[in-house]
Amino acid sequence: MNKEELNHIRHTLSHLLASAVRELYPHAKPTLGPAIDTGFYYDFDFDGGDKPAPKDLQKIEQKMRELLKKWESMQREVVTDTQALAFFKNNPYKVEMITDIAKGGSPITFYHSGASGDTLTTENALFTDLCEGGHVETPNKDLRDVAFKLDRIAGAYWRGDENNTMLTRIYGLAFENKEALVTYETNLEEAKKRDHRKLGKELDLFTFSELVGPGLPMWTPRGAIVRHELDSYIWELRQKHGYSRVTIPHITKKDLYVTSGHWEKFADELFKVATREGKEYALKPMNCPHHTQIFARKPHSYREMPQRYAETTMVYRDEQSGELGGLTRVLSITQDDSHVFCRSSQVKEEFNKIWDIVDTLYSTFNFKLRVRLSFHDPKTMEKYLGDTKVWENSEKALKEIAIERKADYFEGIGEAAMYGPKLDFMATDSIGREHQVATIQLDMNLPERFDLSCINEQGESERIVMIHAAIMGSIERFTAVLIEHLAGNFPLWLAPVQLRVLPIAEAHQKYAKELFDKLIQSQIRVELRDTGESFGKRVRASKVDKVPYFICVGDKEIESGTLRLEAHDGTVIEKNIDDTLSFLTEKIKDRSL
Repeated sequence: MNKEELNHIRHTLSHLLASAVRELYPHAKPTLGPAIDTGFYYDFDFDGGDKPAPKDLQKIEQKMRELLKKWESMQREVVTDTQALAFFKNNPYKVEMITDIAKGGSPITFYHSGASGDTLTTENALFTDLCEGGHVETPNKDLRDVAFKLDRIAGAYWRGDENNTMLTRIYGLAFENKEALVTYETNLEEAKKRDHRKLGKELDLFTFSELVGPGLPMWTPRGAIVRHELDSYIWELRQKHGYSRVTIPHITKKDLYVTSGHWEKFADELFKVATREGKEYALKPMNCPHHTQIFARKPHSYREMPQRYAETTMVYRDEQSGELGGLTRVLSITQDDSHVFCRSSQVKEEFNKIWDIVDTLYSTFNFKLRVRLSFHDPKTMEKYLGDTKVWENSEKALKEIAIERKADYFEGIGEAAMYGPKLDFMATDSIGREHQVATIQLDMNLPERFDLSCINEQGESERIVMIHAAIMGSIERFTAVLIEHLAGNFPLWLAPVQLRVLPIAEAHQKYAKELFDKLIQSQIRVELRDTGESFGKRVRASKVDKVPYFICVGDKEIESGTLRLEAHDGTVIEKNIDDTLSFLTEKIKDRSL
């Protein structure tokens, strides 16, 4: 079953849900009900009357199954706005949608469910909804083998606007068969265990404070180690390709973003700052305009091209509080950002260099990657900078690169940045979920806006192009994805505490301290847990803390000079001290998973 077929099934089930709710709660006003990646949902306004609680989901689901037996056919009908408004006159949400559709000039369509063999209308249909489609044609047959169940109830603002009415959203799960549904639910339970917010607290990696504010994570000493190690790895990969470090301020005059176009396009997401002198500044929501000014500080010959700048720095975006969550959606975003200023003839080579870095990082953690070619939507050109021809040329270049690399890619219309198309990398984690991670963006608009050029072989000014790239996307989001992918079991090179030394009894503490000092000098991140607690409790704590290795020090180890190195997964390795150090340092150096 392909994705489109599954979406049609899920969309049909959302209508079935609306019909069942109307049967059980006649006062309910259905609003919107789309298909989603795991099933479907429908939003309802229960208008002050009885509304379902979680315990009622089974009752609603049973009603859906009863109604499904009678849904022999599903038919589309194009109606006039007058007909549509008359039918839904008691539902202000449908009236609002109908009015918007009529203003936009699109056809207004109903979908009717009922008996086969009839031409279904609002008069003889069992259920009618305002909808553009698509759906299955014979629900009682097409949904026979489909596995579905109602999942949960949540609140949702009408059209996602917090100024609108709070509606009741009922979620359903739907998969092509029972096996797929069971697999999803099993993975869902596993995902709860791996939740980065839960593990981040248990492993003491980051914290939030009400005094500081939501969406502003603070990294503990252990979490800061993880950030630093990841960033150092990216920098090591970039150094091989000739990148130079730069540093920019966290604020800027309004003028910079007016020139770049961000002031107008990102007005609602900017943190604006007024000075005592009445000047207007902003906290930077991105770094690229600043980097253009580093490039523009002096003329550049073609011999100096490309110029590759990189820095890891925070940017700030005024997200709505309801959208914030853990490390995946924050106000302070740490980007491992880079910008390449190059000639058009160098674009392909530079893209491939960045792509190689992306492949290296994600293969280190056994992520499976595919690529979304994020292109502009020709129907909404007002959202983008530049003209259609520039966009078409840029997108053609990206597609050629993806084809040449034999990449697993797909196109995402409308997913481009405002200044250019992107390659967005989608990583599949260890429990089958897909996350957007790295990005490479081609930009022919900012060089135009800032008049960036180099002097070519003929001594003439030549317009350059700009490549934006973030390998992790953001350290916050990448760390969240990585914690859940690894279930908190960081590889040795990345673990905040790489090794724990556990003396069995007080008599063994002196030797354990000598071993600890030697490990410290070898630059291994080691902790010494003395005998203040029982030995068994300290062993259990090392496993709960997901420390990659621990060493138990007792009479045998002292007498033989051999160390018993136990891994978090229970694997045991016995080596002398020097071989243990060599084993650990080599494993750290290789960044073995």
